Amino acid sequence: MTVRLAALLGRLATAAGVDPPAVRATAVGGAGVASADGFTLAPNLAHLDGTDVRSALETALGHTVVLENDVNVAALGELHSGTAGKDFAFVSLGTGIGMGLVLGGRLIRGARGAAGEIGYLPLGADPLDPDNHRRGALEEMVAGETISHRYEDLTGLEVSTREVFARAARGDQGASAVIDGYARWVATALGAVIAVVDPGQIVLGGGIGLRPELLPRVQTWLDRIGHSHVPVLTSVLGDRAPLVGAVRLALEAAHSQGVPA
Repeated sequence: MTVRLAALLGRLATAAGVDPPAVRATAVGGAGVASADGFTLAPNLAHLDGTDVRSALETALGHTVVLENDVNVAALGELHSGTAGKDFAFVSLGTGIGMGLVLGGRLIRGARGAAGEIGYLPLGADPLDPDNHRRGALEEMVAGETISHRYEDLTGLEVSTREVFARAARGDQGASAVIDGYARWVATALGAVIAVVDPGQIVLGGGIGLRPELLPRVQTWLDRIGHSHVPVLTSVLGDRAPLVGAVRLALEAAHSQGVPA
């Protein structure tokens, strides 16, 4: 994996007109809690369990590597190049659910770097069932594939999540009901976040979070559960938010080594 990634980064640098040996730092976002050497609480990266990702990449690349949670990276992108201000929760909805929390212009990582792992909120699926501990009770309800699974349960038709959204746009009432039910669980989770940290705004990102059909449904459910005072918006950076945040992290790492930012 590290050899392939190093080769890819070399090709990208060359395509950008940069001599690969001139690169001083690389930032990597992963779907888990970033530790000194790898990722924990990362069910979607199980093949990397026990791997010293940072050291392996530094050896392959020949320069400093910074690891960070992927949604934290996206939140940094939104903070420095978006329109959300200095106090917001960036919530990514896609394969799973994650949150990057920015308060007072600072990314909040928590005591163990796990702040924002809202997939583990005890909502939705049974939090006492050990089977729901791998990726979290809430994530069991809002992981991307649940949309297609619920549509299949409702109609007997096996289609992709993308197709469920397409059918809803064409007026399929079953598809619309499934997406609305998904939005209700997302709003429930956001209500818990609002009660605890009082963010100024909620910013949605990720492959599902960026869907324009989702935003009004989430806002409607938030209004219904008593949180109409917190605006919800879609990331202006879209799928570029993690890239912008990763560049920021890499620049900070390079700057710490005395390289001009």
